[in-house]
Amino acid sequence: MSLILDFAPPLVFAALGGVLSERAGVVNIGLEGMMRFGAFAAAAGAIFSGSPWVGVACGALAGAAAAGVHALLSLRFRADQVVSGIALNLVALGLVTYLLQAVFGSAGVSPPSPALSRDRFGHSALAYAALAVPVLFHLWLAHTPAGLRVRAVGEHPRAAATLGIRVLPLRALCVAGSGVLAGIGGATLSVGIVGQFDARMPAGQGFMALAAMVFGKWTPLGAAAAAFFFAAADALQRQLSFSLRAADLRLEGIFLALPYALTLLVLASGVGRTRAPAADGVPYEPEGR
Repeated sequence: MSLILDFAPPLVFAALGGVLSERAGVVNIGLEGMMRFGAFAAAAGAIFSGSPWVGVACGALAGAAAAGVHALLSLRFRADQVVSGIALNLVALGLVTYLLQAVFGSAGVSPPSPALSRDRFGHSALAYAALAVPVLFHLWLAHTPAGLRVRAVGEHPRAAATLGIRVLPLRALCVAGSGVLAGIGGATLSVGIVGQFDARMPAGQGFMALAAMVFGKWTPLGAAAAAFFFAAADALQRQLSFSLRAADLRLEGIFLALPYALTLLVLASGVGRTRAPAADGVPYEPEGR
């Protein structure tokens, strides 16, 4: 359980970011890239400021900036939302690698960064936040006027507009919020778990977060539960890999694939029985009829 609570926060925060964006009607394939920007900015911010919490704030801002680009392309210029998200992931892959080399002179890892302090159980504050935020997000989305507006623009944007809701600004705000959450997820990796930025981050966890969102049926609690499930698979493969290494068995590669294989299995078995928000991925044309 201790390992699960360590590995779950990046997936939980990124999955909640996906829920926020897609419940407002904007597909967000770019979570992987937003996490990558967030992880690098968090490590750099922590190194230069000496504070891991400044690093987390930098990660959140970097994720929001990346999400702003996605919102601009998707909402202002009506670009295909899936293509925009994929492009964002590719830009993050190349640009962050360049920044790592330019800022720290390394193509592999950054220097060690100040890490978040841990309690006597070995967990950081973000680990406990990953338990509380999904509940708060659920209450906000289901029981507040603001949450109702978000759900309305994701299901029936034209009807929402007739009630005076500004659809495009609200969608843009939700996309930016999804970037904040994904950036915090990336920051949790670099300053909360590893203590530095690794060029492989987030190593597919943004896509696993998308799978958690789908498996959780686009709900905060469902997505968080699925994220914990995938984190359990990650913790299991690490334990198995360690045991096999100790026994001098060369099977680590098989178990490294376990979380990703489980993600594919879950999607294949459950995606046909889930329904995305009705207007998810559908461009909104204010001047349309």
